[in-house]
Amino acid sequence: MKQQALAPSEILPLPADALSRRSFLAASASAGLVVAFHIPLAGQALAQTSPSPEINAWVVVNADDTVIIRIARSEMGQGTLTGLAQLVAEELECNWAKVTTEYPTPGQNLARNRAWGNFSTGGSRGIRESHDYVRKGGATARLMLVQAAADEWKVPVSECSAAASVITHTPSGRTTTYGKVAVAAGKLKAPVEVTLKDPKDWKLVGKRLARLDTLDKVTGRQIYGADLKMPGLLNAAIKDCPVFGGKLKSFNAAAIEKRPGVKKVLRVGDSAVAVVADTWWRAKTALDALPIEWDNGPNVANSSATVAQMLKAGLDAPDAVVGNQNGDAKAALASAARRIEAVYAYPHQNHATMEPMNATARWTPERCEVWTPTQNGEAALAATSEAAGLPASKCEVYKIHLGGGFGRRGAVHDWVRQAVDIAKQMPGVPVKLLWSREEDMLHGRYHPVTQCKLQAGLDAQGNITALHMRISGQSILAGVFPQNIRNGLDPVQFQGLNAPGPEASIGYSFPNLLIDHAMRNPSVPPGFWRGVNLNQNTIYLECFLDEVAAATQQDPLALRRKLMASHPKHLAVLNAVAERVRWDVPPPDVRGQKVYRGLAQTMGFGSYVAACAEVSVDKEGTLKIHRIVAATDPGYAVNPQQIEAQVEGSFAYGLSAALFGECTQKDGRIEQDNFSTYPVVQMQHMPAVETIIVASGGFWGGVGEPTIAVAAPAVLNAVFAATGKRIRELPLKNHSLKA
Repeated sequence: MKQQALAPSEILPLPADALSRRSFLAASASAGLVVAFHIPLAGQALAQTSPSPEINAWVVVNADDTVIIRIARSEMGQGTLTGLAQLVAEELECNWAKVTTEYPTPGQNLARNRAWGNFSTGGSRGIRESHDYVRKGGATARLMLVQAAADEWKVPVSECSAAASVITHTPSGRTTTYGKVAVAAGKLKAPVEVTLKDPKDWKLVGKRLARLDTLDKVTGRQIYGADLKMPGLLNAAIKDCPVFGGKLKSFNAAAIEKRPGVKKVLRVGDSAVAVVADTWWRAKTALDALPIEWDNGPNVANSSATVAQMLKAGLDAPDAVVGNQNGDAKAALASAARRIEAVYAYPHQNHATMEPMNATARWTPERCEVWTPTQNGEAALAATSEAAGLPASKCEVYKIHLGGGFGRRGAVHDWVRQAVDIAKQMPGVPVKLLWSREEDMLHGRYHPVTQCKLQAGLDAQGNITALHMRISGQSILAGVFPQNIRNGLDPVQFQGLNAPGPEASIGYSFPNLLIDHAMRNPSVPPGFWRGVNLNQNTIYLECFLDEVAAATQQDPLALRRKLMASHPKHLAVLNAVAERVRWDVPPPDVRGQKVYRGLAQTMGFGSYVAACAEVSVDKEGTLKIHRIVAATDPGYAVNPQQIEAQVEGSFAYGLSAALFGECTQKDGRIEQDNFSTYPVVQMQHMPAVETIIVASGGFWGGVGEPTIAVAAPAVLNAVFAATGKRIRELPLKNHSLKA
């Protein structure tokens, strides 16, 4: 079961007048937040692009009955490649044992009127926003194969059926295989309407199938961008100005250009310098020896302290945009019998992918090609076209499996632009740009920094009559897609706090509610970080509700249940967790240490999630997270095994952030430049993770990101139960839990 990419020779040319470079760039940039679009049914008047018989854009069938399923979304360890293949194969009724996959290229997608739809792989959208049309692609291909067999037998197609790549004529018992009729099927006109299976009839979807990409990864056959080799390849290392907004003033190329292997020393854009050599190490060590003078620009005085002051001022500023409200929260707070207030803070954090940013580029005046791990092939193609100075029809991007994405390789393709810029200065030569770990850490797109003031009004019985959440801080959209800001509103800012609906809605009802945002954007560039704003918003709300429960002497679960009466799906996952841990029964001691619990729940990326953490804290303040039980309702569970893996990975990522993740700024630059100063969780820190899948059906949610958001608040609430200390500012490494 091998994943392969389409070769450059298989790329369809795009007519020169089909789409201008400017319009393509504009469309690609805005596509990052598109949530719905029309996809022409795969197979309708689409040209053949494969030497094997193509049934439609999604399905290629070979004579030996192997089936190639084309996957437009990117694989970065989350299992999208296998999950989407399951959806196509389910409707195709093919033999799963003979399924392989390949990536179509964004150039092909453009040439074929976006037959494969959106290439963007982020926001847990890979399956939830393409399930319908990929299943139609499989169903269409099945109907065409069966029709071809019926035509050959000269029988009504209604008398034929398909299963496991075998077509049967029921009255006569005659059979044939997909491979034998594939050529004829590929010549047929695709049916206009197809009927998808009822979920109760699924054979592959919902099964714990092994991933298609595992074998190549464990045997070392999987090639990542950093591994790529090709004839004549040169290697580049790069340094950008370490201060955000700074520029490159000068460098002394003569000091290093005679070093072994060095081919060229180049200015890259306004702010970077690169060394190209025969090996990357020679390029990197020469770059380290290069005398460079920077123009640090206007942000050199910025620090974490100045950012914190800016955000603190926003907590009470009048210039706030409302994200969600009902009733009159301010009036209700003013007349409340009792008020509870707290301020929380969340730091900048790095994506810290294991594979640093990299791309290989080859530029000529006629064509530019890029090989790179990317979460969005179309956005990478747009960046390539812009940097190359060529129309998109004369550019191509070949996607490679990602060694981690987490949002860093999605909306912003700065490393692709740099690679093309370097290649453009060395025409005809393939050049692989690989960022050092330090470059990767110092020039990321960081999780936004925010603070939040929460105020609850209570009546005489301790019931919440009003809640005001004021978020002060950075807007991702302002830094990535500013054209999507409307009247000062960044809708992504309110993830998990939206009014009831299908996406990121709050799970509680309050008589009076006000949630607003005072935008404050420091010089550190923001980006979509796995879980995005759901992470801090869930901490703010879930920990504050625990504060209210403690202040009013209510059980945290009972308080939540009371507020969730009108939110049955939120409540269902919370109840599933409470039942699994037996909330009403104290947990047993572990090696003489008393164990305490904390709860959290939220809704985001189309799914409902909840978690309970069990922790202990010894007399020296050492925290041990023993177990996390998590429930997730994604609507439909395509592959339960992958869901469990994603939940476990979510907690590894989320606990890294909660325990250690903090990027601080001094003199306008990030201080953490490697894993020695930006640690991640190790095996000793990881709890046992139990996953409960509550697939209630009727909708399609994501699984890669939602559960990250409940990791930190569940642990923080358990820490409070254990120590009486309320941690309102992450990471935990900055706080003493000693009794």
